[in-house]
Amino acid sequence: MARVKGGTSALKRRKNILAMTKGYRFGRSTKTKQAKEAIFHAGKYAFAHRKDKKNDFRRLWSVRINAGLDTSGAVASTGKPLSYSRLIDALKKANVTINRKMLATLAEQSPATFDRIVKKVS
Repeated sequence: MARVKGGTSALKRRKNILAMTKGYRFGRSTKTKQAKEAIFHAGKYAFAHRKDKKNDFRRLWSVRINAGLDTSGAVASTGKPLSYSRLIDALKKANVTINRKMLATLAEQSPATFDRIVKKVS
């Protein structure tokens, strides 16, 4: 059987690894061993941060909803200003099925509609 040399395949493999690290600094963009490690870590961070992104957005929505409540001046049945947690509780009790993302969008872009929803449940 004829001998097969792996030069072409190895060169292609190295070239693809270095292409993935284009824009990285120092040896991570030029040295194969460091580039492999950089790709590995980048993949781990990307996976973890895809999960974190969901929490970040949920936090952002709650901040926007709370800000919308502050500007609307809504008052709970107890006489206290309506807070985010009281609003969510009131929405659940009134069987209003609107998610936090939509509430945040309404609070930011359509305050009148947001106020109507708040008045309905408070």
